[in-house]
Amino acid sequence: MILDLISSANTMPGAFLGPFGDAIEFIFQPRESATGGVEVGGLKQVAELTATHLEVTILALALSLAIGLPIGLYLGHKGTGELLAVGIGNAGRAIPELALIAFMAAAIGIGLLNVTIALAVLGIPPILTNTFVAMRQVDRASVEAARGVGMTEMQIVRKVEMPLAVPTIMGGVRTATVNIVATATIAPLAGVLTLGDLILSRNVYGAAGVLAGAILVALLALALEGTLALVQRRLTSPGLRKESRWRRQRLRANA
Repeated sequence: MILDLISSANTMPGAFLGPFGDAIEFIFQPRESATGGVEVGGLKQVAELTATHLEVTILALALSLAIGLPIGLYLGHKGTGELLAVGIGNAGRAIPELALIAFMAAAIGIGLLNVTIALAVLGIPPILTNTFVAMRQVDRASVEAARGVGMTEMQIVRKVEMPLAVPTIMGGVRTATVNIVATATIAPLAGVLTLGDLILSRNVYGAAGVLAGAILVALLALALEGTLALVQRRLTSPGLRKESRWRRQRLRANA
């Protein structure tokens, strides 16, 4: 009797964890599709879908940074265009990605380029808005002192404003990254198979595939968020890190 239970546990690990166990088993062990006739799941397919999802995310984030960061730096440094920066931020959040992908498909066809542009539109607003706000929050006395010692405007941006603005700018980058990772799940509708294929094709992968896709997308988002948090810490000056710790300790003391 005991040996039979142990044998069952080894062959059916998902039985003890319910749907989550079945989803985890789907990730590691291939199985026949819900429609039959083809094998789905397993590490090979999951790795391929994850790699494509990551590729789409990185390309879209790079395009978002290439557009949103310079505009935010310029407007923030000049102190103009606040309505433009905030307006773009709000408008970008209101754009339905599914409709945008459909529009891009009609304009340039389906494929990686379509998805990259659509997701980049989603990533630009938080990067642009946070960069603008970060630059405006820099102490004006520090900027004027830099001008007083003969720094050019570009030197002020690179050596004074950007180092002080890193935490807020990276906050926008991290928000954009999570948004892009989550929204890349609809990329299969434009012909790019990401982890979203597991979520959207329930009739092929079954309930276990849908839940497995959701788990993998969440883990990917957490992994990228953690990586960018480390990058932010690396880019933030020691003085700002100490000031941040001091503020947190003060808040806890006052709580």
